[in-house]
Amino acid sequence: MMSLKRPRVALFVTCLVDLFRPTVGFAAIKLLEAAGCAVEVPRLQTCCGQPAFNSGDSETARALARSVVGAFEGYDYVVAPSGSCGGMIKKHFPELFEHEPGWRARAEALAAKTFELVSFLVDVRKLDRVSARFSGTVTYHDSCSGLRELGVKEQPRRLLASVEGLRLVEHADAETCCGFGGTFCVKYPEISTHMVAEKCAQAAKTGAGHLLAGDLGCLLNMAGRMRREGRAVSVRHVAEVLADMAEGPGLGEAAGRWSP
Repeated sequence: MMSLKRPRVALFVTCLVDLFRPTVGFAAIKLLEAAGCAVEVPRLQTCCGQPAFNSGDSETARALARSVVGAFEGYDYVVAPSGSCGGMIKKHFPELFEHEPGWRARAEALAAKTFELVSFLVDVRKLDRVSARFSGTVTYHDSCSGLRELGVKEQPRRLLASVEGLRLVEHADAETCCGFGGTFCVKYPEISTHMVAEKCAQAAKTGAGHLLAGDLGCLLNMAGRMRREGRAVSVRHVAEVLADMAEGPGLGEAAGRWSP
């Protein structure tokens, strides 16, 4: 049973959501408010620094981490609709300040109250169902950071099971990387292309009309491949479905939308 107290939750929107799919941010707010949270979006938030961190630019990553810590540490929780950004804050921010005890302590305190969106709803707010409808068959991709760094696996499936009209069909490579991997797709484009092609082929084999995931980087990568291959599979963030905000075109379907 949820506490009567309304925790102050800061939404870490993420760069990709802000730039390419703001609907995911609004869906996250709707879900958090329905779970009894008072949601705020700190205006001073920046990139979490993962691209710099992945590229070995620790100085830039630390500068961005300091900015994020300063903007978010005053809240009860920090929630991101992304296992990738959530994992960066929760797992890697403390590593950046190995030789700065004061900043490390602040980073660890922030890490302790940072969660991926669906994990927060299920594990912290104890949500076991949502009031949503979605007509169709879906398959689900487990994003690497959410799965391996944050343990997000069962939580989205539990909430999807409560969506009226939705049928989930698992595909063979649900836990296999899609090939996006932050800067991996830029460093190793041929390997990345092979990985996403295999991922999309396995998802299409299920016959599902919709491919869902919890990380926009993965979703943009898979949506772009699906579009180039002419596959009639709609790609969406799981938050859009859970918040009953999945009307309109999926990623890669709208004219003029960017997709890799």
